[in-house]
Amino acid sequence: MALALVAACSCGGGRAPEALAPVPSPSQISWQQDEIWAFIHFGPNTFSDSEWGYGDADPAIFNPSRLDCEQWVRTFEAAGIKGVILTAKHHDGFCLWPSEFTDYSVAASPYKDGAGDIVGELAQACGRHGLKFGIYLSPWDRHQASYGTEDYVRYYQEQLRELLTRYGKISEVWLDGANGGDGWYGGACETRNIDRRTYYDFPKIHSIVHELQPEAIIFSDGGPGCRWVGNERGIASETNWSFLREGVVYPGYPYGNELGPGHEDGDVWIPAECDVSIRRGWFYHSEEDALVKTPEQIADIYYRSVGRNGKLLINFPVDREGLIHPVDSANICEAFRIISEQLGNDIMAGARASASESRGRRFSAGKVLDGHPDSYWSPKDGTLNASLEFTFKGKKNIDRILLQEYIALGQRVKSFAIEYNDGDSWQPVSTSEQQTTIGYKRILRFDPVEATALRVTITDSRACPCISSVRAYLAEK
Repeated sequence: MALALVAACSCGGGRAPEALAPVPSPSQISWQQDEIWAFIHFGPNTFSDSEWGYGDADPAIFNPSRLDCEQWVRTFEAAGIKGVILTAKHHDGFCLWPSEFTDYSVAASPYKDGAGDIVGELAQACGRHGLKFGIYLSPWDRHQASYGTEDYVRYYQEQLRELLTRYGKISEVWLDGANGGDGWYGGACETRNIDRRTYYDFPKIHSIVHELQPEAIIFSDGGPGCRWVGNERGIASETNWSFLREGVVYPGYPYGNELGPGHEDGDVWIPAECDVSIRRGWFYHSEEDALVKTPEQIADIYYRSVGRNGKLLINFPVDREGLIHPVDSANICEAFRIISEQLGNDIMAGARASASESRGRRFSAGKVLDGHPDSYWSPKDGTLNASLEFTFKGKKNIDRILLQEYIALGQRVKSFAIEYNDGDSWQPVSTSEQQTTIGYKRILRFDPVEATALRVTITDSRACPCISSVRAYLAEK
């Protein structure tokens, strides 16, 4: 498909495209630009060798001997991770802060003789190192006798208010779809079922977050700030729309396969967060010391999460001493050294850019190479099929290409194609991935090619495309 190319420098400044709803909030854009956050699971489960505590564990077992939130944060900082979410309360109901509304917390444990506050310690460490901070407060509580009644709903709301008012800025509030079942429940030891759609009064929970932490992103199966990707492997769908239809998906939603790709016809911006543990489990188990994901496995997850328009949330099970295990720390740092090396030398530097069409000088082809996130190439209104071409000085070896849309104006691209010129003719790159959506960031890996030029063709789009960045790399040297 040969489209006549025009020089990158078009006549006239041009008018910016109209935004195409739905569009992200500034907080959602910042959230996605962070790309990678850490998750921390730590509590009585760590000491009882459990994943889902029943709610009856004695607080006396929670006694980390060397707990050091600075060590956690230094690990994340060294790996280039931008924020961390702490499991302030898991399904067992044990609170990592001294809540005024329960005696089932660190205040009843031997840790610091009952004077500890792990939420506060981590929040302060994040502040000292410039990391963002978030909290996970499980709606399900297998300890509380009131679970399943209106009293528990009020209890949950009061604990949420504590967390949102005591610890400075909270950048993400993490909710999940664990909606009742068997538990201790104050000694009742029974199964309690709730209406997963209505019981917790999520609209009220959302309003509390918006009131007390208006910039915080709220995670759940269906948002409203970001959505679950639909698996715990950290893998986004190759087709990944940052939209959902309003009111369709809710925490605990009996989803099919739609959380991964999202809803192409969605009317609210709810991008995908991809959660995965660096180990098999979410809490620490010593037998998993030999099962830590390798740096190469973590790097592959990055390409299949952030590289597919998602955000990566990678969990670190803190050990019984209160530290991130040295294997976990070493592997995460090496993984992101590998990523930085593979994506560190942009072959597009020095290339000549041209386009089949541009809407004006302000939106010319060269804008995708200038390194400014707020500049972009765009053709005229109504053009849904257009191409960018990049000509190199001599031949270049390439096996990665990175594309980004200017998502402040909405996600637009439905499909695209990547071709390279081998000096004689245009050939498609050999990749097994669908070349469908782009969104915030799309990275394609393919067999190495030797190219004199690259061509990116937007073959279909919801409106005129707005492409902010195109980069190319040779990772496998």
